[in-house]
Parts: sequence; structure tokens; C-alpha cells
Amino acid sequence: MTTQPLRQGDLDAFEAFRPRLEAIAYRLLGSAAEAEDAVQETFLRWQSAERAQVRVPEAWLTRVLTNLCLTQLGSARARREVYVGQWLPEPVLGGDPMLGPADTAEQRDSVSTAVLLLMERLTPTERAVYVLREAFAYSHAEIAELLDLTEAGSQQLLHRARQHLAAERTRATVDPAAARTVVEEFLAAATSGRVEPLVRLLAGDVVGVGDGGGTVPARVTPVLGAAAVARFLRGLFRPAAAKRAALGGSPDLYAWTANGLPALVAVVGDRLVGVMTLEAGADGITAVLSQVNPDKLGRAARQWAAADHGEPLVRGW
Repeated sequence: MTTQPLRQGDLDAFEAFRPRLEAIAYRLLGSAAEAEDAVQETFLRWQSAERAQVRVPEAWLTRVLTNLCLTQLGSARARREVYVGQWLPEPVLGGDPMLGPADTAEQRDSVSTAVLLLMERLTPTERAVYVLREAFAYSHAEIAELLDLTEAGSQQLLHRARQHLAAERTRATVDPAAARTVVEEFLAAATSGRVEPLVRLLAGDVVGVGDGGGTVPARVTPVLGAAAVARFLRGLFRPAAAKRAALGGSPDLYAWTANGLPALVAVVGDRLVGVMTLEAGADGITAVLSQVNPDKLGRAARQWAAADHGEPLVRGW
């Protein structure tokens, strides 16, 4: 690929659009690292393009990025079929521009961990149409041009995607402003040493999932039901020397948000070692999703290091 020196205006045009490109790519891939790679490859193609012939840079960049992600989704699905244990999307912490727009319920929903997991079941093109329409408000005419579809085809794909997602989930009802309270109550129950306080916070059909990627110890199958998840969490939050050794020290536990939802962040020294996201509904916490795979915490760790995160809820757990 031949590269050409970028004029300042061309570089500024790309950098102004980079956060939106990252937000699109993250929703399409469920991986912050892969999203960053896709955006970098888009930049290289922008650098080598005949830019004087590009009438609308935003549309050109979106088309290139989306098609790169569609190609990547095929190989990513094959890798995830042989993934060690449970696969979870990478957490993206509150304040990160990769989360993208959050003005509407659809935009906030499209980046939640639950929806990112469900979108794994869509075809790549269904996923692209859903993300571009629901999260970024592209018209069907624009989507058709970006993906080489007809407008009717775009509408049909969106309808199918909405059906798949609506059939398997209900929208979370927790107010984001109450995230810290949710985490404080959860942590108090989880560290009480008793099952009953946890059961009261959990929905009856709650699921617990951990992603260690075969690198960090994590349960390889989901835990289902309030009683089973409560027992599992009671054991997980019981301090032990072996756990601290595995983490490399005694973690501080912070209340934060990830993917727009309440989250518990574990930090040892200046090293982020885990993010536990709490999905919630009208009946209580519906999912406890723990990301401890270090290969999926790079972006979150960088964002955490740059954030003013205040005092931990628990120091040296």
C-alpha cells in the first residue's frame, strides 16, 4: 500500500472523526483492541487514498471501517468458538469516547454488555445495519450505500436484527446516576459472608459469567439462578491468600461504570486487574459479568490511569 504525506487538513479531518469511528468499530466487534486496530487500518487507507476525489470524508471513512469490521467478524467468530471458557466483550469504562453517543435509549442500549453479547448471534451484515441505524442514526439510504445494499434490504435486515434482540432481553431500568449506590449495596452484600443479602439483590434468573481467557482462573461455565450465584459470589469475595497471590497483591475495589452500567473495578497498586459489570432489571441484578482476562483490559487500564477515580470503596481487600 503506497502512503502519501497527509496535509494538515486531511489529518485533522480524520482525527475529528476518530472517536466516532472507534465507537462504531467497538459496537461491531465487541473488542476495544480490535476496534483500535480497525481504526488504525482505516487511517492507513485514508493516507494512501486519492483524497482529492473523496467528496464526503465521513462517509468514505465509515464505509472503509465498516467493511474492515465485517471482514474481521468472520474470523473473530471462528476464534471465539475455540475460546477458553466464556467469552465476554471488553469492558469500556465510563468517560471513554469509545462508548460513543448516549443521547437515546437505543444508543445506550447498543453498547451494553448484554446487547453486545446478543449481537454475536446476528450475521455480520445484520449487526452492521443495526449498529449504524440504532446507535448512529444513519438513514437506510446511507446504510444501503455504505454496505452495497438496497434500502429495502437494509430495512429488512434491521427488522430481523431487532426481532432477534427483542426476543431475548428486556431493557435495563437502572438509572445510571444510581450506579454507585448499586455497587455499594452489591459490595456490602458480597462481602458480608452470608448468602441472604445477595439473594435479595439478585433476580431469580440471574446469571454469573467470568472471562479469564485461559490466562486467569475463572469459572468456565455460567452460574445460573439467585441461590447458586449468591453462593458463588460469597466464595469469590471471601479473602484468601491464594486469591491475593493470583492477583499479585491485595486489590482496592472502586465503584465505577462500564458500558453504561454499574461496575466494580479491582486495582492492585496502579494495575487494573478486573472489571465486574452489573446488569439490572426491574426484579434486581440480572447478570454479574466479570472480565479478568488481562488481554481484554488494556484500554480500560489506560482510561483508568487517566481518570480521577477518588477513594476506593474497599482498600486492600
